[in-house]
Amino acid sequence: MWGLVMGRAAYRFARTLSTVVSAALWLLAVLGGPGHAANLLEQNFYLSGPRYDAALPDCEAGLDTVSSRFASKESGFWNSGLIILGFEKVRETAYRPWAANAIPRRFCSALALVSDGYKHPVYYSIGEDTGFLGMTWGVEWCVAGLDRNWAYNPSCKMARP
Repeated sequence: MWGLVMGRAAYRFARTLSTVVSAALWLLAVLGGPGHAANLLEQNFYLSGPRYDAALPDCEAGLDTVSSRFASKESGFWNSGLIILGFEKVRETAYRPWAANAIPRRFCSALALVSDGYKHPVYYSIGEDTGFLGMTWGVEWCVAGLDRNWAYNPSCKMARP
C-alpha cells in the first residue's frame, strides 16, 4: 500500500515538474531573442498560403458527379430508387464570388428530371482542389426538395453563392 501511495506522489511530482520545465522553455523561446527568417526548406510547405490556378471546368463537367452521387445517396441512405434521368437549363450562376484569396469556385444551377416524374432545381459548385485529397476539383451539390438531411437547408440556399 505504501509503495502505491509513493508511486502516485512521484508521478504527480514528475508531471508537475515537466509542466513547469516546458512552460519555462516556451517562455524562453518566445522572449529569448529576435526571430529568424524561414530557411529554404520551410518556404516550400504552404507557409505563404496555397496557390490557386482558378482553372475550373465548365458547369457540364459536374453533372455526372451530381447524378451518380445522388443515386448512391438515395439508394444507400434513404432506401429510395430515385435517380436523375437528365438535366436541362444548365447555367453558371457565379464564378469566384468571394474574396480573391478564397478557394476558386464556379457555382451552377440546373433543372434535374428525377425518376419521380418531377423537375427539381439542382444547385452545385465546382471548387478547385476540393476533390479527393485536394488533388483535383470537387463538386458540392444539392437537389431542392430532396435534401432529406437538411444539409443545405432551407431549400438548398446554402449550396448557392
